[in-house]
Amino acid sequence: MTIETGTVAPATSATSSGLPVKWRVLISGFMSYAFDALDFMILAMSLPLIIKELDITMADAGLLGTATLLGVGISSVAMGWFADNYGRKTALMVGIAIFGLFTAAIGLAQGYYSIMVLRFIAGLGLGGIWGVIAAYISETWPSHQSGRAASFVFSSWPIGFGSAALLAGFILPRYGWRVLFFCGAVALVAVAYTYFFVPESETWKKAKAEREAGGGARASVGIGEIFAPEVLRYTIVGTLSASFALIAYWGVNTWVPTFLVKERGMAIGDMSMFIVMLNVGMFLGYQLFGFLADKIGGKNALILNFIGATVMVPIYAFAESTKLLFWLGPVMALFFSYAGIFGSYFAKLYPLRIRSLGSGFCFDVGRGISAFAPFLLGQIAAHYSLAVGISLCGASFALAGLMVLLLPDTRKRAVEA
Repeated sequence: MTIETGTVAPATSATSSGLPVKWRVLISGFMSYAFDALDFMILAMSLPLIIKELDITMADAGLLGTATLLGVGISSVAMGWFADNYGRKTALMVGIAIFGLFTAAIGLAQGYYSIMVLRFIAGLGLGGIWGVIAAYISETWPSHQSGRAASFVFSSWPIGFGSAALLAGFILPRYGWRVLFFCGAVALVAVAYTYFFVPESETWKKAKAEREAGGGARASVGIGEIFAPEVLRYTIVGTLSASFALIAYWGVNTWVPTFLVKERGMAIGDMSMFIVMLNVGMFLGYQLFGFLADKIGGKNALILNFIGATVMVPIYAFAESTKLLFWLGPVMALFFSYAGIFGSYFAKLYPLRIRSLGSGFCFDVGRGISAFAPFLLGQIAAHYSLAVGISLCGASFALAGLMVLLLPDTRKRAVEA
C-alpha cells in the first residue's frame, strides 16, 4: 500500500486574525531557529575570552563545543519522538525554553566544568527544534513550495549568527562574556509567540486521532520505526551525509572567530564584522539553494552545495590578506546553506507518522556525531595551526556529497509500505 509522504495537503486556512497558518508557522520557525543560532554562536564568540580567563587550552575549549553537540545528538531522538507523539507546537516551545534558559545560566557559571554541564543541557534544547520545524513546514506548506519555505526558515540561522557577532562586538569589550550569555534568554520571545499565535499542526492532529482510534501498538510512535526495512537506508545514509556536513560546518564555525583573532591578528571588534559578512553570504545561500531545490530537486541542490563548500573552505583557510578574507567569507558561506535543503528533503523521505522523528534523527544525530569536531580541530591547531584544521573540513564536505548520491530523488519516487 502507499504510505503518506511530503505530499499531504497542507493546512493553510486563515486563523482568527486572518493570517494563514502556514505563515504563522513560518514566522515561528524563523524566530526559533534564529535564536537557536544565536545561542550556538554565543559560545564561539566568547571562546577567546573564556580561554584567557579560565586559562584553558584550545583543546579544552573545543570540548565545550563538543558538550553542546552531544546534547544536540541526544535531543534529536528525544524531541523527535516527543513531537510525533505529543505535537509539533509543544515540542517546539519546550526545546526553545530549554536552550534559552540554560544558555543564560552560563553567565552565572563558576568554572569550566559548570559551563560544560550547562552547555550540554542547553544542547538538549538546541538540537530538538530542527526536526520539529522541518515537519511543521512540510505539513503546512504545499509540496511545490516546501523547499523555499524550509530554506527561508532555516536561513534565519545566519541571521542569528550575525546577531550574535554584533552583540559580541558591543558587549565583549565592555562587559565580558558572561553578559553575552545572558542574552540567550531572549529566545523566550519565540516561546511566547508560538504559544499565543501558532496552532498545532492539523495534519498531525488528524494522524494522531486515527492512530488512537485504531488502538494497539501503533497508537504511539516508536523510535524503532525509523529503522524499519522500507526506510532503514534513508536513516543510515541520511545520518551519514548530515554527519559529514556538520563535522565540517562545526569544525569551521566554532573556530573561525579564534582563527581570525589568533592567526590573522584581528581585534575582537574587527573580527565580529568579518563574522557578520560571513553570515550575509550564508543567508543569501539559503535563498539561492532553496530556490534551486524546488527547481532541480533537493538531492541535486545538495550536491552543488557540497561541491562549492569542498572547494571554498581550503581557499579561505589559507588566505592571509585581511581584505581577501573579508570577501572570501561570504562566498564560502554561500555553500553552508545545506540545512535548509535537508529540511525539506529529509521530511519527504519519511511518512507522516515518523516525519519529525526521522528527519530530526538524520540531522541532529549528525550534529551529535559531529560533536568531537571542535575538540579534534583544537588538537590539530595545537600541533599545526587552525588554518590546517579548517582546511581539512573541505574533505568532510566532499564525503557528505558522496553520501547524498546514494539517496533517492524525492521528485520521482513513491514510498511503498
